[in-house]
Amino acid sequence: MSEWRPASTGDALLLADLERDANLVALGHVFSPAAHPFPYDGVLARWRSLLAGDVVVEVVEGAGRLDAFLAHDTTTLRHLAVHPDRWGCGLASSAVARAVAAGATRLWCLVDNARARRLYDHLGWRPTGQSRTAEWPPYPVEIEYAAPVGR
Repeated sequence: MSEWRPASTGDALLLADLERDANLVALGHVFSPAAHPFPYDGVLARWRSLLAGDVVVEVVEGAGRLDAFLAHDTTTLRHLAVHPDRWGCGLASSAVARAVAAGATRLWCLVDNARARRLYDHLGWRPTGQSRTAEWPPYPVEIEYAAPVGR
């Protein structure tokens, strides 16, 4: 299995690149590249802020890129992505387990992110009934998930 390591401020560009690469494949139907180009500058600024703050950010290195990232605090799994070339190898499940071990019991997921929702459902997470608007245009709906009790 691939090794997770703490991210450093020098990883900000790689984090934004991975988020872009994963989103273009997994969420192109939500964030149409023609109508809503990936907000690279905003995402990069967010990563720089997270890396300078109290959020735990961990990564798995790939060949000239990151293969996965995970960001969480003591209650919430905030960000998770796996490069499309590595989908299905267990990195996402490993990331969720790491966040849960650190105390994360909540996360937010786009309603139309079927792949992520299948993972969370498979791992026993359940929607709480709470929803909100995502931060990037076209501002799709996100739903909150709760970890299974006892995990």
